[in-house]
Amino acid sequence: MKKKILHITNGNNLTDYLRELDFTDDILTWQEMLCEGPTIPAIASEEFFDLRSKFLKTCYDIEVDTEELQMELSKLDKADAYIEIHLWFEYDLFCHINLIGVISLLHQKEINKPLYLICSGRVEGEKNLKGLAELSPEQLRNHYDNRVLLNDSDKDLAITLWRTYCGKDHNILKPYIVRESNFKYMSNCLKAHLKRFPHQKSGLSVLEDNILRLVRDNEIKSRHHLLGYSLNYQGYYGFGDLQHRRLIDKLSIFFEETDASLTLNRDGHEALFRKKNYAVEVNNDLVYGGVQRLEYQFSIEENKLIKTIHHAN
Repeated sequence: MKKKILHITNGNNLTDYLRELDFTDDILTWQEMLCEGPTIPAIASEEFFDLRSKFLKTCYDIEVDTEELQMELSKLDKADAYIEIHLWFEYDLFCHINLIGVISLLHQKEINKPLYLICSGRVEGEKNLKGLAELSPEQLRNHYDNRVLLNDSDKDLAITLWRTYCGKDHNILKPYIVRESNFKYMSNCLKAHLKRFPHQKSGLSVLEDNILRLVRDNEIKSRHHLLGYSLNYQGYYGFGDLQHRRLIDKLSIFFEETDASLTLNRDGHEALFRKKNYAVEVNNDLVYGGVQRLEYQFSIEENKLIKTIHHAN
């Protein structure tokens, strides 16, 4: 009997696209957002699923269909049927944290198959970074034809990064920013991750700061209008609508809103000038893996995370 390939995709849009392009092998659709909320190293554990379900319900009112999730993951239980596994993930932080989680899950399940990475990002002739589902059929097939075989060092790196992300000291990620690997966008993603902690002077992350700049520099008509801008100009984060809406709502303390416009108030301008630390007022109290976001701030001078003063011992 012919052995098959297992494709693991970064979401339903790509899975549907691959089916349209007549990819006939099995597809496991990964639908988590491990870049936000608490995580523990043991992805295959009941504790992990409970932790994630509670977070998604509390933060985003998402009800996890446990039965559907387990059915999808059960495809890994017949790993012997596959000759190799192809990982379809993009250039951004959202995808890369899912990617290191998936590779760690395969390791925990002792699935030792050749792993190939199909990763989109910069595309010849294109100005902007591209997601996989945004590629033309020809571009997508070209990416597939040029898929990259991950070596043992790559796999060990992913597993190490996952364990570190689930841990209490994210400064340990810093040395890996300059580590060479077949994850060509990992360096950008690790730098982006560290800079989503509050800036030491403004209390805003790079992404929050960017949203305020979009309001200052453009004629924004509404929060919905701002959502479009923030999705399009987020760099290496790759966050979705739900995440950006939450950020915009948190940042509303900096807005003057009318029926026809959204502008910055005085606090918004002062935040951009870094006159005051607004971390407490914004109260973006997410957990990133094993770390409470508000317990740390990013110091430009020291180029690392430092303990927030009121949390220091």
